[in-house]
Amino acid sequence: MIYIFLADGFEEIEALTPVDVFRRAGLDTVTVSISDSYTVIGSHNIAVAADKLLSEVDLADADLLLLPGGMPGARHLGACTPLRDAVSAHAGAGKPVAAICAAPSVLGALGLLRGKEAICYPGFEDALIGATISEKKVVRDGNIVTAAGMGVALDFALECLCLLGRDSDAARIRTSVIAE
Repeated sequence: MIYIFLADGFEEIEALTPVDVFRRAGLDTVTVSISDSYTVIGSHNIAVAADKLLSEVDLADADLLLLPGGMPGARHLGACTPLRDAVSAHAGAGKPVAAICAAPSVLGALGLLRGKEAICYPGFEDALIGATISEKKVVRDGNIVTAAGMGVALDFALECLCLLGRDSDAARIRTSVIAE
């Protein structure tokens, strides 16, 4: 099960591109509102209906926890204690975690990027505590994938598939959605 967390002010493309990609790969993917409302308003005033509330999910069965960026969405994710605890436990157990744009700052604040290569939206680098800041736009280091922002949302989602051992799905989807 893949869980993608939504907070008011999330970047719509960074959340919904992975949903689309993971569902194309046939993976169970659930959008989760961290508030008490299923309706979450993105940073560009697009209302999205989350599949579940955080209080309704058991994250212990998660294959991947994904944090989209956007502001103030990433700040809201970082202020959500149950989410922080779940992400820390999940990553601490060596399970996959992914964050894009401003959201890698949440991972940095939790100490999950120490000794890892990571990237984020320009200007948030100081929040990637202990990380080596990469020049790449999408970075996988161990069980963590980080990405620079909206412009690489597709590459981010495809790298997450690879992290889950779904390289053939990633290649198939890349070919099917990119006209070359």
